[in-house]
Amino acid sequence: METMNNALILTNGLLTTSDAKTAHGLIRGTERFSIKGIIDQDETAGKDAGELLDGIYRNIPIYSNLQQAIAAEKNIQFLIIGVATVGGYLPPNMLVIIKEAIQQNISIVNGLHEYLIDNPSIVALAAQHHIELIDIRKPKQRKDLHFWKGDIYQIKATIIAVLGMDCAMGKRTTARMLKNACLDAGLQAEMIYTGQTGWLQGGKYGFIFDSTLNDFVSGELEHAIVSCVNETGADFLFLEGQSSLRNPSGPCGSELLISGNAKFTILVHAPKRMYFDDDPHWGEIPSVESEIALIEQLGSSVIALALNTQGCTNEEIYAYQQQYQERLGIPVLLPIQEGVTQLIDVLKQL
Repeated sequence: METMNNALILTNGLLTTSDAKTAHGLIRGTERFSIKGIIDQDETAGKDAGELLDGIYRNIPIYSNLQQAIAAEKNIQFLIIGVATVGGYLPPNMLVIIKEAIQQNISIVNGLHEYLIDNPSIVALAAQHHIELIDIRKPKQRKDLHFWKGDIYQIKATIIAVLGMDCAMGKRTTARMLKNACLDAGLQAEMIYTGQTGWLQGGKYGFIFDSTLNDFVSGELEHAIVSCVNETGADFLFLEGQSSLRNPSGPCGSELLISGNAKFTILVHAPKRMYFDDDPHWGEIPSVESEIALIEQLGSSVIALALNTQGCTNEEIYAYQQQYQERLGIPVLLPIQEGVTQLIDVLKQL
């Protein structure tokens, strides 16, 4: 898996939803795979996935089914399940396509909590066709886990958490863009991934947060940070956040600030999203000001806000940017529209 491998991404009708955030990340970039196409549905087939996602042509065609994709794209080694469903279940309608891919001698990469290796019929079929079943979220063995030791306090690099006000905000995308912007500016920077998509994109340093035993989350985070700095000499580390500090379905983020000793934070916010996970029953997303105050209570300074502009018109996008800059007095980034290079001068002053 260390070399580039030709891959298709399976979204099966979910490409334009937030459930396909894994696919969205891979469309925007990966060093681990060469993405040759997306398998989605008739309504999106024939379009370019990049243009559909954010208006940028990326030469990644969308196909309506597996047969069309493998007829057009030769030498496909992997089919990546490109969705991250609530609860991590495998949509039943994908199972048929997965079996078809195995019969075409294509290995399967699965980032869901429902493991393929626990499905006897899939395991038997994979063995028959001599292909791999790669369950990314399969927990590590105890011998491979690390406990927090306090080594983080010896790290001299600037550690920056990229946290969000909710799930599926663009935390990983923002962190990846910041790392790349730093590298382009001649700054030594790395990203610590904490989810399946970060690994799929080629991340070398990190761990999968929600498949790690709770006692070892802080230790795995520390180990990833310390290993990264010791091996790369990075001056800046961007920690990919998960969920949010106050999402009741999975509060997360304090670990990055406390165990990861992130003294600085970039907060990601979607102005049009009113409720956690868009579900009124889960409660309203609190104000940005209150989130910043909470982060500061946990010992970290918010140095910028990044906006997820889903559902916004062009006029609203720039109006929100100006509004939040005036309200908060910190830089407000529009990662998709403007990139993140405006923050480089801020980072140099930390």
